[in-house]
Amino acid sequence: MGQDQTKHQIEKGLRLYQSNQTEKALHVWTKVLEKTSDPGGKFRVLGCLITAHSEMGKYKDMLKYALNQIDTAREMEDPDYLTEGYLNLARSNEKLCDFQKTVSYCKTCLNMQGTTVSLQLNGQVCLSMGNAFLGLSVFQKALESYEKALRYAHNNDDKMLECRVCCSLGNIYVQLKDYEKALFFPCKAAELVNDYGKGWSLKYRAMSQYHMSVAYRKLERLADAMECCEESMKIALQHGDRPLQALCLQNFADIHRCRHDVDLVTLKVHCLSEQIYRNQGKQEEVREQVVKFLQCVEELELYCGMCGESIGDRDQKLQALPCSHVFHLKCLQTNGTKGCPKCFKSSMKPGFV
Repeated sequence: MGQDQTKHQIEKGLRLYQSNQTEKALHVWTKVLEKTSDPGGKFRVLGCLITAHSEMGKYKDMLKYALNQIDTAREMEDPDYLTEGYLNLARSNEKLCDFQKTVSYCKTCLNMQGTTVSLQLNGQVCLSMGNAFLGLSVFQKALESYEKALRYAHNNDDKMLECRVCCSLGNIYVQLKDYEKALFFPCKAAELVNDYGKGWSLKYRAMSQYHMSVAYRKLERLADAMECCEESMKIALQHGDRPLQALCLQNFADIHRCRHDVDLVTLKVHCLSEQIYRNQGKQEEVREQVVKFLQCVEELELYCGMCGESIGDRDQKLQALPCSHVFHLKCLQTNGTKGCPKCFKSSMKPGFV
């Protein structure tokens, strides 16, 4: 496969990936990897596979392709390719929580004597290094790295990098328990998405919404936290971003825990897990989650005491009575009963009717 054909197939895979046809995109890229004779094309397709497996949460595969990419870069003896290859090695180890290796690879990147292209990657290198230092709980060095990444972003007018750094700054201030700053930075990221992100991937919006949700939860603004987390989860489900789906599920659980409605945590997890398995085509797991969801509904009595249908399955107006029993509003209006039908039924003595 020559250079032009390689380029055409890589772009075909990108179009498939951007339209959420991930498996088809991976198939195209894997074929390119097997057949291409163009080193530059091989390096680029490996980059596509690294990004895809990162967003799928398959970090060991991500590392495998990153190692393959650095070998290709060494063969080409190009400092720009080497810098990008070491950056992807750093990111792979960051995802696998091997933070010492991440720092080491980032330092290698910063010591490379490359061209302008390599220098433009330095901001991303500093971001990855900051994330690694945060994973090691070395907060001062993490903040220094994030500040350097922001300077690179401003100097290169790189709004996407600035957005990512703001989200990471939100994360570090959550851990430092400065929740006002923890909210400020992802809100800044969300502003960048709104102002400049028309052509960006939706993952930037999802990322900023997730970090806003965490900060809102810490500030006990639980309604805002839930709204942001639902928006982030919606995008994560659409794009098959499994790591973000997992983070959102955990945050949903924490929000419900703060509300002290622990039983609803289980209900929400079964509901969202069913959606995830359905998107993956795992029918047996889908059935299992549906059964568990319905069991939870029954245990929590989340059904209308008049028509018997589940409450919350679809958008319907509800009415809670003073006794705390909940019914569909249309059922109460149709029945015209004064008082609570459930309480009336339970108070009836056997043989009275």
